[in-house]
Amino acid sequence: MICSAKDCRQEATWGLLWNNPTLHTAERRKVWLGCDEHRVTLGDFLSLRGFLRDTVPVDEIPADAG
Repeated sequence: MICSAKDCRQEATWGLLWNNPTLHTAERRKVWLGCDEHRVTLGDFLSLRGFLRDTVPVDEIPADAG
């Protein structure tokens, strides 16, 4: 799995679980993948919008997320 940051080709090590409450139900989780370098900046982007719900290691991303 590759990091979701623009132009990054590094292996993702984090799953940033998020949802947009105006578009998704409260229990729905979308996933952005982040490498160690971009985990914080991706999380900050989602947090500023009130979308970030959790950050987990990639091997702990729930099967129903996406």
